[in-house]
Amino acid sequence: MGERLEPLDSDWLRAHPLPQPASDADKNGRGRVLVVGGCVTVPGGIRLTAEAALRAGAGKVQVATIASAAMALGVAMPEIAVHAMPEAENGELGACGALLDTLAGRADAVIAGPAVACHDAARRLVGDLLSHDGDAELVLDAGALMVLAEHGARVARRARPAVLTPHIGEMAALLGEPAEAIEADRPAAVRRAAERFGAVCVLKGATSLVAAPGAETLAYAGGGVGLATGGSGDVMAGIVAGLAARGASPRIAAAWAVWLHGEAGRRCAEQTGPLGFLARELLAHVPGLMRAL
Repeated sequence: MGERLEPLDSDWLRAHPLPQPASDADKNGRGRVLVVGGCVTVPGGIRLTAEAALRAGAGKVQVATIASAAMALGVAMPEIAVHAMPEAENGELGACGALLDTLAGRADAVIAGPAVACHDAARRLVGDLLSHDGDAELVLDAGALMVLAEHGARVARRARPAVLTPHIGEMAALLGEPAEAIEADRPAAVRRAAERFGAVCVLKGATSLVAAPGAETLAYAGGGVGLATGGSGDVMAGIVAGLAARGASPRIAAAWAVWLHGEAGRRCAEQTGPLGFLARELLAHVPGLMRAL
């Protein structure tokens, strides 16, 4: 018999509410997010993550991305601050080192990995972040997950659990197992990842699962196939970071993000059709969904 899955529904969310900012909170008091990633192949992908963090209620978002994309990103999204980072010859992030350490030290939540396509760049990025691990909540997505198995012990030693947001291929890389074996028993796989990395782990899919050490695994099946589109995962990861920056625990931030992302997909499907809506069209639904509960 497989492990019991707890439904991730409105009843669970009401029992685990998000922290609310004081009425006189300034933008720093509402939470500061640092988003790190990007490459020349998908220079706009990280914009989805940054906007998602703002839509989730964070007061301040900074983006650290490749130098060649920084100016255009800042012009396209005037609500954020943009830092031009060293860029490797292949158009990926170069060695960020001390600059990344300084930026992360000023953040309440750091999300790393969106739109990072190169393993070498991802290794540098994850190594830099874990070498100077501070007090910020840490969300790891996309490219960062593909190399995280090399840093498993350091991730597990963090005082606060990281949040990992893999799809099936990234989970295969995390666990060093074939995707087919993971698909055969998804609840067991997400539980293994959570325990191995001492982290909150979200396994995305038709039914998304949220596992954390010492807690029941949550299951959400409401999003629909329209969410299987480019940039969708970048949006969900940004929601996690925005909620974590506001003060939500890693598990609550991850669970709420899965539900908000899925329900935004449901609304897009109702308005546009089950297929063909864009990842960026999810973003406008997030604030209203938080208010609905």
